[in-house]
Amino acid sequence: MQVYNAGPEPVRVGRRPTEVALLGFTLPDDMLKQVMAGDTTHATQTHTFAWAVVNALRDAGCTVRLISAAPVSNYPRNRRIRFRAGPFHQGGIDGQQLGFLNVLGIKHLSRFVSAWWHGGRCTRRDPIDVLLVHGVHTPFLWSGWALGRRRRIPVVPILTDPPGVGRPGEGRAVRLLRGLDVALVRAALKRCSGVIALTLPLAEDFAPGRPRLIMEGICTPPAAVGPQPQAASRTREIIYAGGLSRAYGVDRLVEAFRGLPDPDLRLSVFGRGELEPWLHEQASADPRIAPPALIDRVRLGSRLAGAAVLVNPRPVGQYFVPYSFPSKTIEYLATGVPVVSTDLPGIPDDYRPYLVYAPTDSAEGLRAAIERVLGMPAGEAEALGAAGRDFVVQTRSRAVQGQRMRDFLDGLIDEPSGHGVTARLPVADGAIRSRATVGRSDR
Repeated sequence: MQVYNAGPEPVRVGRRPTEVALLGFTLPDDMLKQVMAGDTTHATQTHTFAWAVVNALRDAGCTVRLISAAPVSNYPRNRRIRFRAGPFHQGGIDGQQLGFLNVLGIKHLSRFVSAWWHGGRCTRRDPIDVLLVHGVHTPFLWSGWALGRRRRIPVVPILTDPPGVGRPGEGRAVRLLRGLDVALVRAALKRCSGVIALTLPLAEDFAPGRPRLIMEGICTPPAAVGPQPQAASRTREIIYAGGLSRAYGVDRLVEAFRGLPDPDLRLSVFGRGELEPWLHEQASADPRIAPPALIDRVRLGSRLAGAAVLVNPRPVGQYFVPYSFPSKTIEYLATGVPVVSTDLPGIPDDYRPYLVYAPTDSAEGLRAAIERVLGMPAGEAEALGAAGRDFVVQTRSRAVQGQRMRDFLDGLIDEPSGHGVTARLPVADGAIRSRATVGRSDR
C-alpha cells in the first residue's frame, strides 16, 4: 500500500503557530472514566488516538483547542440520558464539552445543535486556521462543514473507520438508519477540504478526489518502553488487548491457545465486549486462561511489555478490514515484544519485517505463528522485538507524524475553498508541487 508523505517544509518568514480546533471525542482522562462508567463498550482506542493527534500537533508547533462530546453508547447500553455542556482543561489545552441527549435519533440532532452553537462561540472568541473532525460522525461532519463555511476555513475529517459499521443484533430500523447515515457521511466528505485517513482505501472510497494524507497511527511509547524482565517462574504469557468480540478474532485466539500443550503458558485478554461471559467460561475450563479484565493504560503497558508474545487475531475476510489499521499494531511493537498478526491489508508493507504473520487467520494459522515465536532462541526473539520497537519509534513518532499533519494542514490553509489545494501537497514521492491544484486524484 502506498503511503503519501508530506514533503519538506517550504521556507516561511515569521511562521506563526497553526491554530487548530478538533471537533470530536477528546475528553480528559478523569472525565472519560466518569462518563464511561457502566457503558457496555469502552472508547479506549478512540481516546488514545485522539490525544496522540493532539499531542503530535502540539509537538509540531500547532495550537490546539478541543470541542468534544462524550463517546458513549446509545441508551440503554449507557444508562445515562442527559450529558451537560461545560468547559474543561487538561495539560495546557482548553476544551468545550458538548451537551446532548443520549437517545437514538435525538442524539444526532442534539449533538449537531450543540456542536454548531458551541463551535460557533469558540471559533468566534478565538479564531482558528483549520477545523479537524475526528471520525465519520454525521452531526460533527455537517456541523463542522457549516462552521468551516461560516468562518471560511478548511475542514479536514480524520477517517479512522468506514461509516455504517453496525453491532450484532441490530434491528431493521437501525440498519435503515445506518444506511441513511452512510449517505449523509459520503455527501459531507465530498464537501471537505481534505482528509487524514488511516488507510488509502478509506480516502479513495469515501472521499474520492479530496486531498489526503495517509497516516495509519502515532507511536506514543510508555514511559518505560521495552520488554520487562520475566518473572522467576517458567510461565510465558500470551496477551491480547482490544475489543472482546468474534469480529476481532478473539474466539479463534482462544481456540488456538487451547491447542498449545505447554502447561507453562498463560493467555491473558484485556478489554470489553460481547465475549466476556464466554471468556469466563473458557477460563474456568482451562486454568491457563485468565478471566478477561479491563485495566488502566499504565498497568496495561507494563503487562504488554512483560509478555512473551502479543497477538492481533483479527480475521481478514470482513468487509471493513481493508479500511482498517489496528492501532494495537503500533502499540504492541512499541513495547519491544514479538508480535503475531493476521496478514491484514491495511498494514503497510514496511511493517512486514517486524511482524510474525499467521499463515491463515484460522485458529490453526494463529497457533502456528505463536509456536514459531515461542520456539525462537531468546536472542532472536529479543532482536525481533527491539527492531520492531525502533521502527515505530523512529518512523511513527509524535514528532514525525505531527510534522506531516502540520505540513498537510498548512497546505490546505493556503486554499480553503475545498475545491482544490494550492502550494504544498502530499504526493507519492514526497516532492512539492508548486501552485498545483488537485481535482479528483493525485496518485
